[in-house]
Amino acid sequence: MKLAQEFKAFAMRGNVVDMAVGIIIGAAFGKVVSSFVANVVMPPLGLIIGGVDFADLAIVLRQAQGDIPAVTLGYGLFIQSIVDFLIIAAAIFVAIKVMNNLKRKEEVAPTPPAPETLSKQEILLSEIRDLLKQQSR
Repeated sequence: MKLAQEFKAFAMRGNVVDMAVGIIIGAAFGKVVSSFVANVVMPPLGLIIGGVDFADLAIVLRQAQGDIPAVTLGYGLFIQSIVDFLIIAAAIFVAIKVMNNLKRKEEVAPTPPAPETLSKQEILLSEIRDLLKQQSR
């Protein structure tokens, strides 16, 4: 039973929950970016290049023979994956940069001034002043 309690304490810590949420959002973001690249970015790019569909770009290593399908090297899908990666990497870079700027602003926030510390001379002069005040009364 102790193992279950330890696991529950571990799983409910803020960092683990935050990490799980980040992974789920990251996976969903990856799907959105993949769809964006496949359906929005690549078709116009293929049209500009000459009506090429990047998903169909491949080098045939061995032709199909009867029921055996052709062996191809699908470099078009690889190019599409690279574009996916670059967009995701740029988005993460921008997000981290914004977070670092916000964190830096928190650190730069003004701190209350420290109480003044008096030097030995000032302390002695204060004591002399106080003694003179007492004598003059």
